[in-house]
Amino acid sequence: MTDTIVTDAVAATAFRRLVAHLQHRTDVQNIDLMGLAGFCRNCLADWIAEADGDLTRDQAREIIHGMPFPEWKERHQGEATPEQVARMKESVAKNADNH
Repeated sequence: MTDTIVTDAVAATAFRRLVAHLQHRTDVQNIDLMGLAGFCRNCLADWIAEADGDLTRDQAREIIHGMPFPEWKERHQGEATPEQVARMKESVAKNADNH
């Protein structure tokens, strides 16, 4: 599969919708995203910072979270359970096969 299946404009529109969706669904914890999908809001922000080259991780996280990350964390992030941490570790381990 190549990255030319959709145009850059379509990809950008879908990306903006994903970011808006993640900003709206603050009830979905990053650790749960990690446990199910192997990535979270912070990963997405880190990928943006890496792709841009000029943005810091903090700047990219503010873009994705819609506010500075420490503020988002204070407002929306709960304490992770041991089960969530275990599921996240198992899921992240699968990423090593592809990256």
